[in-house]
Amino acid sequence: MTRQMTGAKMVVQALKDQGVDTVFGYPGGAVLPIYDEIFQQNDIRHVLVRHEQGAVHAAEGYARSTGRPGVVLVTSGPGATNAVTGLTDALMDSIPIVVLTGQVPTFMIGTDGFQEADTVGITRPCTKHNWLVKDTSKLSEIIHQAFHVAKSGRPGPTLIDIPKDVQFATGTYTPPAKARVSHYQPQVKGDTAAITRLVEMIETAERPIFYTGGGVINSGPGASQLLRELVEATGFPITSTLMGLGAYPASGDKWLGMLGMHGLYEANMAMHDCDLMINVGARFDDRITGRLDSFSPGSKKAHIDIDPSSINKVIHVDLPIIGDVGHVLEDLLRIWKARGRKVQKDALAKWWTKIEKWQAVKCLSYTNSDKIIKPQYALERLEELTRGMDRYVATEVGQHQMWAAQFMGFEEPGRWLTSGGLGTMGYGLPATVGAQMAHPDSLVINVAGDASWLMNMQEMGTAVQFRLPIKQFILNNERLGMVRQWQQLLHGERYSHSWSESLPDFVKLAEAFGCKGRMVKDPAELDDAIKEMLAYDGPFILDVLVEKHENCFPMIPSGEPHNKMLLGDASTDDAIGSSGAVLV
Repeated sequence: MTRQMTGAKMVVQALKDQGVDTVFGYPGGAVLPIYDEIFQQNDIRHVLVRHEQGAVHAAEGYARSTGRPGVVLVTSGPGATNAVTGLTDALMDSIPIVVLTGQVPTFMIGTDGFQEADTVGITRPCTKHNWLVKDTSKLSEIIHQAFHVAKSGRPGPTLIDIPKDVQFATGTYTPPAKARVSHYQPQVKGDTAAITRLVEMIETAERPIFYTGGGVINSGPGASQLLRELVEATGFPITSTLMGLGAYPASGDKWLGMLGMHGLYEANMAMHDCDLMINVGARFDDRITGRLDSFSPGSKKAHIDIDPSSINKVIHVDLPIIGDVGHVLEDLLRIWKARGRKVQKDALAKWWTKIEKWQAVKCLSYTNSDKIIKPQYALERLEELTRGMDRYVATEVGQHQMWAAQFMGFEEPGRWLTSGGLGTMGYGLPATVGAQMAHPDSLVINVAGDASWLMNMQEMGTAVQFRLPIKQFILNNERLGMVRQWQQLLHGERYSHSWSESLPDFVKLAEAFGCKGRMVKDPAELDDAIKEMLAYDGPFILDVLVEKHENCFPMIPSGEPHNKMLLGDASTDDAIGSSGAVLV
């Protein structure tokens, strides 16, 4: 039986039918009919953010921590344009979100009406797909399609632009079961012959490595379990991109740590010297590859990815396998076991002996101090005091982000929320809002830098209003730390606008928002401050004053290959230069 309803009511009904329980948004004139419908129901929670960029990052935090699409509702014009950064962030990191934007009435489109913008045109490059709805009877089906596209294949953001007169008009509602989605069905099963060829490569490899990425997490918990089983069964070493942390446990004995520009020495060296690189759900981005013509020059490369456009886009591979990571790993394990579980055990033992020598370099070593808090020490203590808890960790972007990836361990997928591809400062605070809404009883922490945190600090108001006990762990060096580091190492120590001279008092700022704050600068008091933050039952800002000029090592300098890394002075006995590092 067909159901007639207004476009605004269709939006709410479609969200309910999609299983949505939370919407992050900010009202305005062009979406008031939808907000009126939200007011008249209690099934969907609406989280009033303080800025539309914050709404999208919150939806990303919700999506990354649950595996379900995050939903955003914003008004036309500036409401939509303020969402562009979050949309691009979600596209780069393959995060499924659905953004609903208001638009001026259809008869006003193109007249430069109040708060009009070409939202579909503006967001076409930063969404998987977007729609401008001009017929109310097509609205519900388009919403269902938007969810399908956001979740299917390589996940990502979708957007629906809804004119105000379409929201007021009456049309026929289409339930999800009758929505046309067959036109977008990405390939999920990998080619059996190609998978068998990969098994043959695994059987003959002498220096293999698994290089994993966010695609493992996007595929679902089953993919992570299959990956763990495959690693343990083969005995192969495994590394991961920033976005893939947690797919394999950090406590696992085959774990080499993160690779890439600020990855671990042993991970990068193993990637460079391997003879078989098995890329599972990563995209060979530039932070991983370094100089392309020197990237793992002697290896055979296999690439498992659900997105055909990612295959051979950056690095030419010997064996492409298009398909969902979970499906491909399942078939890979089955075929490998059926052929006798063969690996080159003697060669693999020698490979591990070589890796252990790289691990002995202890590339994360640093010179600690009892006078000032070193940022590495701060994160070591945060890790120690929260390890084993039901914990979600978000970050802003910069040095603190890399230190968090290096010094904090993740045992499960979906517990690490960070901006990888776009590197969006201001991501972490709203991401913790989204994760805490999804997991009200969990510990949700944002590891932040002072400069990054200020970009979306207004979302502390959202946390206070919704009683979200998010913890803001700010490593305060009064600098734009990563910019300053690059200026020191690569630009002749010319520090152009990379420091802050008028930072707020973060403790007073916390009190102004109506939450709790504390500042700590003595290493001896750090544990007590962290414990106070963890024990407080509301939002908390911990301002940790750290060494101002600490550099984040290891570091692959721009234009260098994987096996040329800058290490900190505590990682090597060799002579060091003025940068406090040595190129190895």
